[in-house]
Amino acid sequence: MIGYVTIGVSDMEKAKTFYTELLSGMGAKLLVDMGRIAFIGESMKGPSLAVCTPFDGEPNHPGNGNMLAFWPGSKEAVDTYYQKAIELGATCDGEPGQRIEDQFYGAYVKDQDGNKMAFYHFG
Repeated sequence: MIGYVTIGVSDMEKAKTFYTELLSGMGAKLLVDMGRIAFIGESMKGPSLAVCTPFDGEPNHPGNGNMLAFWPGSKEAVDTYYQKAIELGATCDGEPGQRIEDQFYGAYVKDQDGNKMAFYHFG
C-alpha cells in the first residue's frame, strides 16, 4: 500500500549515510540517488524511504505528529535498532520499553534533523 515516505533533511550525505547504515540490517540500501532526493529500501518494487532537501529551497522542518515507524521483527531487535540509531547520531525520544500493557513494545528517536522515528513490536 505505501510506495515511499519522504522526509526533509538539511544534509543529504549525512542523511543517506545515517539511514542506509541504520536500516541495512533490514535489507535496505541506497536504491536511487538523484542529487536532492534519494530512495533507500530493499528494492524499487517495495516500500522505501526518500530523504530530500525541500523543493522550495527553504529549510526543512520536521512535522509535529509525523513519525516513521519501523518493525524490525522482535523486542530484541527494537533494542538493537534504537541503540544503533543513537550510535549514528540520533537523540533519544523514548527509551525501549513495554507500552500499552503487553501489546506494544517500542523505542523512539529523532534523527539529526529532528525527524521522529519509532522501532516497535506488537505482542
